[in-house]
Amino acid sequence: MASTETTPVPDAGSVEAGLDALETTTTGRPPLRETLVNKILPPVVAIAVVLVVWYILYPVVDDPSKLPSPGAVGSAFRDAWLRGELLGYIWTSVSRGLLGFAFALVIGTPLGLLVARVKFVRAAIGPILSGLQSLPSVAWVPPAVIWLGLNNSMMYAVILLGAVPSIANGLVSGVDQVPPLFLRAGRTMGATGAKGVWYVTLPASLPGYVAGLKQGWAFSWRSLMAAEIIAQFPDLGVGLGQLLENGRTASDMAMVFEAILLILFVGIAIDLLIFSPLERWVLRSRGLLVKS
Repeated sequence: MASTETTPVPDAGSVEAGLDALETTTTGRPPLRETLVNKILPPVVAIAVVLVVWYILYPVVDDPSKLPSPGAVGSAFRDAWLRGELLGYIWTSVSRGLLGFAFALVIGTPLGLLVARVKFVRAAIGPILSGLQSLPSVAWVPPAVIWLGLNNSMMYAVILLGAVPSIANGLVSGVDQVPPLFLRAGRTMGATGAKGVWYVTLPASLPGYVAGLKQGWAFSWRSLMAAEIIAQFPDLGVGLGQLLENGRTASDMAMVFEAILLILFVGIAIDLLIFSPLERWVLRSRGLLVKS
């Protein structure tokens, strides 16, 4: 009689572990040379190209009132640093921008959930949010000054009006892209009501929500710069927007370029320090980005 051998059947846990091992790329810390070439060298080259073009154009224009030399702008930075004012310019604007964005986050997130989940609210408020998102931020400065006066409350109001629609619309877009199967599975496991929102809807809508946060910060930063340029008062302090307007008033192009570069620097720094890591975390958690 022929003997029969029984082939062991792997359990579901081992199969899943094997699939995870196939999808996982084990990498160590990249060598220093690779980091320099891939992450540090490109921006350094870009800055060098900009400086070379600037040095070439400056003698061609030959008018410091229109295009200052890189040395003049560097002197403006050095003088502001020696006077102890450079960090004050940055902190005045960044502290306002981050605090205003935090307020916008607290308001925009529940508003976005409400619009996404309640049909009547979406029909009533959805088009208004889209219209507000397309409205230039500078349009809110005059009414905010009239309503609230020349104070920080006016600045925060302008930031809120610029950022809340983007945050809410981003969350609405993220919720709309949540597969219905996720919601049904959540209800089956008892995740209903607030639990369903916290454990199912919000995590599943993170890509759209993070995109809305990033756009909301861009709008809040632009709104703040517009408010600081237009509304100036001694008690408000000197932020980057007011520094830019002071340079225009004095016809000091070195100061104007100083303010522009600082505004650009803050925007890039916030993106690199906050939103880029957040985006990478969301992508990596969904298996869309291999950690390297």
